[in-house]
Amino acid sequence: MGITIFISFAILLILTVPIGISLGLSAMIAILIDGTMPIEFIMKELTTAANSFPLLAIPFFILAGEIMGKGGISKRLIAVAESLVGSVTGGLALTAIVTCMFFAAISGSGPATVAAVGSIMIPAMVKKGYDIKFSTAVVASAGSIGVIIPPSIPMVMYGVSGSVSIGDMFMAGIIPGVLVGLGLMAYAYYYAKKAGYKGSTEKASFSNIGKQIWNAKWSLLIPFIILGGIYGGIFTPTEAAAIAVAVGFVIGAFVYRELKLKDLTSVFVDSALMSATILIIVGSATGFGKLLAMEQIPLKIANGLLSLSDNKIIIMLLIIVLLLIVGCFMDTIAAIIILTPILLPIAIQVGYDPIHFGIIMIVALAVGFITPPVGVNLFVGSSISGVSLEALSKAIIPFIIVMTIILLIITFIPVLSLVFL
Repeated sequence: MGITIFISFAILLILTVPIGISLGLSAMIAILIDGTMPIEFIMKELTTAANSFPLLAIPFFILAGEIMGKGGISKRLIAVAESLVGSVTGGLALTAIVTCMFFAAISGSGPATVAAVGSIMIPAMVKKGYDIKFSTAVVASAGSIGVIIPPSIPMVMYGVSGSVSIGDMFMAGIIPGVLVGLGLMAYAYYYAKKAGYKGSTEKASFSNIGKQIWNAKWSLLIPFIILGGIYGGIFTPTEAAAIAVAVGFVIGAFVYRELKLKDLTSVFVDSALMSATILIIVGSATGFGKLLAMEQIPLKIANGLLSLSDNKIIIMLLIIVLLLIVGCFMDTIAAIIILTPILLPIAIQVGYDPIHFGIIMIVALAVGFITPPVGVNLFVGSSISGVSLEALSKAIIPFIIVMTIILLIITFIPVLSLVFL
């Protein structure tokens, strides 16, 4: 059954069948050929896998991100970011990255971050003379921070799959997320210096920074409400996601008055489509993963990896290479559900903390958001700017290298992830 499920899954991916359907169909094909299990097994997993209180955080965080994107929150965050770094060489590119970091602390989603920030920042950069491919690559890569800085949908999935604290995962993601942002800013500054992209003529000043922070105070308050409530023990991550929806709606509709009644239809439709897609992947991946476990494939892979070397560093480098390759072809949610039961025991066996390993896994898979052929941030960025996927894939390469370097730093300096725990 193990060989059948992998071969059928590979064929379906080659045929560009959506990942959620590929996982479910390959599991069904393996069951039908093997003939020892009822086909109802997959149907049961599709329904029962999503029946989890922690997983309720996913549709709520998606809805919160959509509401905040339409409610005028993103443009106020951009104003704050521009007041901080807009006057520096390549100021608009740096502003885009800082804004993605701000929005990451609200949305929990990579594509949502790219859509909310890119729709404003990409045209603004192009208007100022920035190369359109570079502009799109900046936002697409910075959007990956959306799943590293808490709250994060993949962190929720890892917490559920690995039976670790989602709150601890959120806390551990803060410094790694900031490091990724700083790394991307460093390369953007270098490129801008070489290309001659100047900053704004208005110099940074405490008065302007203070003014923009005051104007965006309600937007900046949202992450403190979400994370403060979780870490203060006031509510769970799932309850925090529901509160994020309520707070985002109140701010967008009644404080900023930019979220209109007519906008709600598209907000609910877009968030429902994204939630449904993710939950189908969750159900299919869970059934797929259980079949693998029944065939003892995770154990065989673990033994195979450990037999290659007993060196902790070598094993972790092999895992990172595997995650980077998987990220090119598989959705992040599906990869977490399938690979966590396989890789987490290996990481623990060689001495890695489960929380630290979770951050390593999520940062590695975050690189997959900008690596073809499945890099969803590339698709979102391309749809905004009109740059072809081929051209964008070339422009994104330096950012992939930067994120990989930061990933290695996070991997081998555990305190960066565990300092707040």
